[in-house]
Amino acid sequence: MASKQSLFFFSLLFLQQLRFSASQSTVKAAYWYSELEFSADDIDSSLFTVLYCSFAKLNSETFQVYIPPQLTQKFATFTSTVKRKNPSVKTLLSIGGGRANKADYIAMASDWNRRQAFIQSSIRLARDNNFHGLDLDWEYPADETQMTQFGYLVDEWRTAVADEASDTGRSRLLLAAAVFYSPDYYSVPYVVPALARSLDWINVMAYDFYTPASVSSPSLTKPPAALYKDPTERYGGDAGVSSWIGEGFPAKKIVLGLPFYGYAWRLVDANRNGLYAPANGPALSGDSAMGYTEIREFIADHQNDGKAVFNGAVVADYCYGGTTWIGYDDVQSISGKVSYAKDKGLLGYFGWHIGADADMVLSREG
Repeated sequence: MASKQSLFFFSLLFLQQLRFSASQSTVKAAYWYSELEFSADDIDSSLFTVLYCSFAKLNSETFQVYIPPQLTQKFATFTSTVKRKNPSVKTLLSIGGGRANKADYIAMASDWNRRQAFIQSSIRLARDNNFHGLDLDWEYPADETQMTQFGYLVDEWRTAVADEASDTGRSRLLLAAAVFYSPDYYSVPYVVPALARSLDWINVMAYDFYTPASVSSPSLTKPPAALYKDPTERYGGDAGVSSWIGEGFPAKKIVLGLPFYGYAWRLVDANRNGLYAPANGPALSGDSAMGYTEIREFIADHQNDGKAVFNGAVVADYCYGGTTWIGYDDVQSISGKVSYAKDKGLLGYFGWHIGADADMVLSREG
């Protein structure tokens, strides 16, 4: 049975969440990826209510969070930079990322002392660099033990930021986490109650469902981030969001992920160029990813031998030119997903990543 202290604590968290909901009606967000040349000065922050600065790293020996030395100045000035165009924008320091060493996060979350090292160092780093909150991008806790420990981590994180705010008299740091598109990570369920009570919101990564360079779909063109899944397919953003809500996660604490990039397949036959056309893996080197600005250039270069198509049934775009086929989200898809988020009663939406939308074309759809 819960102690009186525990009941008081979680009642306090609930009241804090209510106050947050009242003040933050919509999250219109995007990630700034520091490893690219796109400068924070070039962000039109007037289009957003929240901006993420990514990524801080985790020390594999001390389990403290740190900013790589070459990025220290960029991170230290990020908040002041984006506030020039929008004084009310909130900034969150994002930790981890898809390229982070998963083993470090597993080791950190597995031990109370290591979790405390992570938590206390993250709070100091956020305060020292004038961020309004913290965001964890652990991709992904992969078994039941890791999910349980992820739950411990966010609960302890919430306690720590509340204590720090009480001790200093400052506004409490916001807490968010990027999560799988579904609360079920390949049959491993998230600890939904812990995330719901301790995070201000979750960033649902409703993209990368299909890519040409992985086992998911090298031989057929498919929409990488469709909102609605084709009846014959497994993945779709709405299916993921609905399953989060179905598991008891509040819709008003869900932020829907929007990709500002796409993937290029190589068609087997240039004349068979629709969705689910035969393909032969990636059309480009690496993972065949292309930013939205690059995709617009591709479309402009292939006006004579290509076409851009919006599929309203699944809410996804694709374009082709010659034997190159690109699945992505254009203005219509982004606009449709923003409308969906509003109609579904979600807290908002975020784009990954803003450097791929250098002209802010997609960012303006919010």
